Amino acid sequence: MKIDRRTSSFILFVLGALVFALFMIVISNPPSTLTALGRVSNGGTNTLQDDSNGLAILGIALSAAITLGVTGTAASFGMATTSTAALGAITEKPENFGRSILYVVFIEAIAIYGFVIAFLLIGYIPDLIGT
Repeated sequence: MKIDRRTSSFILFVLGALVFALFMIVISNPPSTLTALGRVSNGGTNTLQDDSNGLAILGIALSAAITLGVTGTAASFGMATTSTAALGAITEKPENFGRSILYVVFIEAIAIYGFVIAFLLIGYIPDLIGT
């Protein structure tokens, strides 16, 4: 059975929607293992963040996720086109190997910069939690 492009895109969209729905259900009704992560002070439990910082933490986490996703996708598309062109150039003229590899390394640096920025963003979350 051959699956065409529209069908595979639809299947991936439905799976993504299901994962998102499951995530939203878990967030709206957290299990007891998530609520057990609170700190104890004066005999009561306090959650790890208060309501004032919740949206800031969510924004930082989403920013880090978007950063990783966009830079990873951009680097993969760039790597696909650049490495194909580099292999073609090396095949025709082997002395262009160093220059071609340099272009591929520059594309890979985009993904590395995305990881660095995402980790810097995630580093702000403990300050907002207060630990």
